[in-house]
Order: sequence, then structure tokens, then C-alpha cells
Amino acid sequence: MTTHSNTPAGWYPDPHGAAQTLRYWDGAQWTDHTHAGQQAPGVPQQPAGPDPKVQRQVQQEAGVAPSGPGGGTLFSEPVLVVNQKAKLIELTNEYKVMDQQGHQLGSVVEVGQSALRKVIRFVSSLDQYLTHRLEIRDAHGQPVLLLTRPAKIFKSRVLVTRPDGQQVGEIVQQNVFGKINFAINAGGQQIGAIKAENWRAWNFAIVDHAENEVARITKTWEGLAKTMFTTADNYVLQIHYQLPEPLLSLVVATALTVDTALKQDARGLG
Repeated sequence: MTTHSNTPAGWYPDPHGAAQTLRYWDGAQWTDHTHAGQQAPGVPQQPAGPDPKVQRQVQQEAGVAPSGPGGGTLFSEPVLVVNQKAKLIELTNEYKVMDQQGHQLGSVVEVGQSALRKVIRFVSSLDQYLTHRLEIRDAHGQPVLLLTRPAKIFKSRVLVTRPDGQQVGEIVQQNVFGKINFAINAGGQQIGAIKAENWRAWNFAIVDHAENEVARITKTWEGLAKTMFTTADNYVLQIHYQLPEPLLSLVVATALTVDTALKQDARGLG
């Protein structure tokens, strides 16, 4: 087999498909197509077509009408789809972030968990009261925002920083009972708020300092099997228009970590 010119070793035309589609030969077998995630350094990712499941999640389950294409990043798309990795037992939070067509834009990964923390999480619910740290990563796996939710008893507080340590702002829970609200603060001032629309705090309206709605988070149905047998949570963020910084980063941070950082425990007490 002969490689394409300027194509890294090991990558060849798909023997069972179109010549422009590359697959990797690991010496024993062919991997998936490049557009399914097997990508070599220097080979551009081949964009897949729209994902009908994601489109249904956005349009039918979240009720978000199709919109024009965005800029292809976490901070330039009008709709972000956040789907948690399904696990029978959730020891580390992981999320896939896509645009409204199902193309992956990034991920969210919980970091800094020790073996002891995972044991605590496995045998009890005490982990929800301990400190959580998450990285929001772009499509190349590079961190773009870091979030820390310090240990809590009832109210959550989330600190948002850039990878270089620059502080972006914080998200602070305002109340314990009823419909939970959070203040979005930056530079010592409140620049927005997150308002739960039901007591389980899964559908949120996000407003600016003047109480104008700028974005919305809607929980979507993950399917009966996932609901019964896994811990996965899925939801959609719709940003109504391009937001200024630092509000944009704080809205994205809120939406991509609402499960771990903001949602109440099973009793609805914080």
C-alpha cells in the first residue's frame, strides 16, 4: 500500500469506500474513518454529516428552531448540545459538547480526583459536598476554561478562570429552597443571573444585569434505558445573540458544568 503524498505514515485511502476518505492501518486492522474520530497529526478532520439524534434533541426535545451556522467553536455557536457520557456508576464527570448538527466542539472533564475520592463517590453521596474541579476543553483537547466548585454544605459557588490563572468571574447560588437562582459576578459586580424555572433546577433562563434573557438551558430526554440504568444527563444551551466578555465565558461555563457545579442534590437542598 502506498500513502498519499503529504499524508502521515499509516493512513491510506479507505479500501471499501471513497478514495478521499482516509483510514488508519495499525499493522493488524483498519480503524474507524477519520471523521469518526481516528485522526492523525497533520490530517484535517473530515466533517461528518448532521447527526439526526442531535438534531432531534435540539429541535424536538429542547424546542430550539434551527439557526444559521456559527463560528465552529465553544464561544461562537448559537446552540451548544451537552451530553454526559453514560456510565452505570459515575465516578468522574465527562461531557461531550457539540453544535446543533452534532459536530463535536469540545468536552468537559472532571480533574484532580484521587482514588479515595472515587471510592467515596462509589459508596456514598458525600462527594457532592466536596470540592470539584473541571476543565472545559476545545475540539483539540486544550483547556479554555477552568472551574472550581469549593466544598459546600447547601449553596454552591463556582470560580471560573482562564488556563493561565486569570480570573473570569464566579457563579454564586443565591437561595436554597424553591426555584434556585444564581448570581453571575465579575469584577466585584453582578453582571447577570441564572434562574431555575422549576424546583429541580434543570431548565434555566439566563439573564443579563438588566434582566433581559440572553440564553436558556433546557434538559432533554436521554432515553428510557439511560434514565433507568445510567447517570447520564443531556441538555441544550441556546444563546440568543453574541454576548460580550466576560458574560459570554461565564454563560458557557455555566451551561457546560450545570450538572456537577450547580444542580441540587436529590433532596433539592442545594
